[in-house]
Amino acid sequence: MKLFENKTQARPFIKWVGGKTQLLGEVKKSLPYDFASRQNITYVEPFVGGGAVMFWLLQAYPNIEHAVINDINEELICTYRVIKEDVESLIEVLSRIQDEYLPLGADARKDYFIAKRALFNTKRTKPIETAALFIFLNRTCFNGLYRVNSKGEFNVPHGKYANPRICDAENLRACSIVLQKVDILCGDFAETGRFAGANTLFYFDPPYKPITETSSFTSYAKEGFNDAEQIRLRDFCNQISKKKALFVASNSDPKGINPKEDFFDSIYEHFFIKRVSAARMINADASGRGNISELMISNVANA
Repeated sequence: MKLFENKTQARPFIKWVGGKTQLLGEVKKSLPYDFASRQNITYVEPFVGGGAVMFWLLQAYPNIEHAVINDINEELICTYRVIKEDVESLIEVLSRIQDEYLPLGADARKDYFIAKRALFNTKRTKPIETAALFIFLNRTCFNGLYRVNSKGEFNVPHGKYANPRICDAENLRACSIVLQKVDILCGDFAETGRFAGANTLFYFDPPYKPITETSSFTSYAKEGFNDAEQIRLRDFCNQISKKKALFVASNSDPKGINPKEDFFDSIYEHFFIKRVSAARMINADASGRGNISELMISNVANA
C-alpha cells in the first residue's frame, strides 16, 4: 500500500500535554489479542490532540482500512486538514517563519512570538497561515501547552528554546501520507457515534480530570470538560459498546492521590480498569515531575 512506502515514520507534528507516545505499549496491551488479523477495521479517535496513538496505529496495523479523527479545537483540526491536503504550502510558510525567528535575539524572539500569537487570535487568517501559526506557537511557547482564556484566545507565554525545530518538513510529509486514509472532523465527541460497529475501535484521550488543585490543564477549550462531561463520555462508551464497538480510554487516576477518590472506579465499574505508570512532564519545578498512576479503561476482556 502506498501509505507504508514512505521510509519516514510519521509521528506527532506538535508537542502535546498528555500526549500518549509514552503509553503506546499499554495501548497495545489493551487491544484484542487477534487485532492484527482482523479485517476491515475502522479506527475512531474523538479527542485526537497530538495524534500519537493514531499515527502509531495506522502505521503498525495496515488492516485498519479507514480512520476518523475529531477534536473540538478548530485550529488543531484546521492544521490536520492542511497537512493532509496541502502539506507543501504549509512547509513553505513554516520555513519562512523559521528563517525569520531563529536568527533573532531573546527579546526580539519574544516580540515576534507575541505578534504571531495576536495574529493567530484574530481567527481571520487563511487555513495555511492558521496551521503554520498553530505549529509555530506550539513549538515556541512555554512547554508546548495549549491553553485558552474565557474568550477562546490562546494565551500561553513565550518559551525559551535555543533552537526549536519549527519546520520538520520530512515528518510533515510523512504525516500527510498517513492522513490520506483519515476523515477529519471538528465537533463534539458524541458526533463520532455514527461510526460505531462490530469492526470499530475507539480510543478516547479526553481532557483529564484534575487530580490536584494545581494540575488542571482542562482549559483546552473555553467550554471546559468537567465531571458532567466525564459522565457523558461514560454514557457514550455504554452506547458504542451496545453496538459491539471496542474502546480503550485513558484518564487520570485521582485515587493515586486520594485513596478514597473512586470517581472513575464508580462510573466505569462495568468495564475493565487498569492502572499504569506514566511520567508527569509538565511542571515548572523539575522536582514536581515523576511517575504517576493513570487509568486505562476498556471493554476489551484482555485489557
